[in-house]
Amino acid sequence: MWIDTHCHLDAAEFDADRATVIADTAAAGVVGLVVPAVECATFDAARAAAGAISGGAYALGIHPLYTPRARDEDIATLRRAVERAMGDPRFVGIGEIGLDFFVRTLDPERQQFFYVEQLKIARDFDLPVILHVRRSQDALLKQLRIFTPRGGIAHAFNGSRQQADMFIERGFCLGVGGQMTFDRALQIRRLAVDVALDALVLETDAPDIAPAWRYKQRNSPVELPRIARVLADLRDVSIDALSKATCANAWRVLPRLPGAMAMTPGDGPAAHTSLISDEPVR
Repeated sequence: MWIDTHCHLDAAEFDADRATVIADTAAAGVVGLVVPAVECATFDAARAAAGAISGGAYALGIHPLYTPRARDEDIATLRRAVERAMGDPRFVGIGEIGLDFFVRTLDPERQQFFYVEQLKIARDFDLPVILHVRRSQDALLKQLRIFTPRGGIAHAFNGSRQQADMFIERGFCLGVGGQMTFDRALQIRRLAVDVALDALVLETDAPDIAPAWRYKQRNSPVELPRIARVLADLRDVSIDALSKATCANAWRVLPRLPGAMAMTPGDGPAAHTSLISDEPVR
């Protein structure tokens, strides 16, 4: 069995065939899937997408790429949404949050404000975080030392071995996915082999970061088992050993995830009330 620890199944790219993708993903042996929100407007959609899946889970957060249109008061909205979600077994953490220093048009101070305030929420609720890490490893680590959330996942990690070790020491696993399947991704492949197996989780970031065999096409959680085979070959371990290790790692860094994975579609608290307002969900 496999767990996709990072999949934006609520994205518009899946609107035309989401039910088919869900069915095909389950048939491929993916028994757990985490849907991270990217802004307040997607909180309810992330929860709904997770609720449509056996083993579906969701996280709530404001992505650094969405900080230009986020408002300061969205932090209070997130805090209220987290309070409402804490009674939902499918809710597993704060994410996707972080810093992106690759996109030069983003205001680094604005990103930092949202990152820090969301770390405070994670700390206050004792929740793990799902981090967006793009050319920002050291800046992320600096704030992790100050606000000390309970660990989580460094999504699509592509830093140095020393940086990887510092995230791992702080209770994080490194997310590996489609990027690793490219022969030219030497740094990612080296890390995927060199770090301890108990420091890795699998992810797709679908519909983004497609693997080599779907280059420039829509990615899907259906691809996770084949991505896993690439990692197993690189590390020279069996598929069974990799499955057991990466699932155990995901459960360890996302402690609420086993409860979410026990859920079937329709299980859990009623989702007819919005996480961000008192209005019914339409």
